[in-house]
Amino acid sequence: MALVQAEHIMATDPAHARLEHSPEYGHGSAFIHGQYCPIDHAAIPIIDCGFMHADAAYDVVSASKGYIFRLDDHLERFEKSCEVFRLRNPHSRDETAEILIELVRLAGTREAYIWWCVTRGAMPDGDQRGNPGAYQNMFYAFVIPYLFIAGDEARNRGLDLAISKEHIRIPTRAVDPTAKNFHWMDMKLALFEAHDQGRDSAVLCDEDGYLAESPGANIFLIKEGVLYTPDGGCLEGITRKTTLEMAEELDMPSRVEKVHADQLVAADEAFITSTAGGIMPVNSVDGQLLGDMQGPGEQTIRLHNLYWEKRWDGWLGTAVDYNNLTS
Repeated sequence: MALVQAEHIMATDPAHARLEHSPEYGHGSAFIHGQYCPIDHAAIPIIDCGFMHADAAYDVVSASKGYIFRLDDHLERFEKSCEVFRLRNPHSRDETAEILIELVRLAGTREAYIWWCVTRGAMPDGDQRGNPGAYQNMFYAFVIPYLFIAGDEARNRGLDLAISKEHIRIPTRAVDPTAKNFHWMDMKLALFEAHDQGRDSAVLCDEDGYLAESPGANIFLIKEGVLYTPDGGCLEGITRKTTLEMAEELDMPSRVEKVHADQLVAADEAFITSTAGGIMPVNSVDGQLLGDMQGPGEQTIRLHNLYWEKRWDGWLGTAVDYNNLTS
């Protein structure tokens, strides 16, 4: 079975082509301080605690072929993230959805990367910095053309991963990883560590050697036909959720449980999942070729292809009406 060349199809098929848009939105669109603007004109105040302290919650959803995928699931997760960090979105769920859809319309992007956040805002005057109610929380969003963590070339050969030896994932009791947040330094340093070794990306573990996640992605492995993914220490990714649902559709048994790093090295197949790339096959871990074969495994290919086929059919998608600009 051949891997669907998603990047090529999205770049060449007229059904995925970017629609007419104002030239000022060529690089993308943004929503800042209650106003729509070209992304090149967007700026966040330097004294916002989102910038100064990584004090924010954010989320990312994507559109393909003009369908925003699982928008309600992303909005629900975003609300939970804000609740964990005691942030208040100044916009309702419906208002947030309309802002994001309008940004997609303005940019004319059928294939879109859609990002938004709520930050703490500027530090309040006086002795109120410990009072979350004293801050004016801020909402920011942008849309750019869709981007892949790993394009066709990388997916065709499979990613080479390194399990980080120098860094662990921030412990759950420090920062809840199920609330999507700006605390990325552990993941960034692990990514740099992997790059120094000539690998494509990294996987972080907890302090006991159990898998957590990859920078910006969840990790899965397949052993003797069974799909495994960690049950904690990671973001509850929407693509992760989608993968588990598709595995059930394909009658592939799955287990969400503690998974040790040694199990990943000994896996028959593995892949990472993210909104920015979907299902991305793994070729090797710490130099160990998975399943004693080069490239993506058969079960990974089945899941990868089904993901894009279902998405392009509009499965769980919110259709964007590009003729209904409100701004």
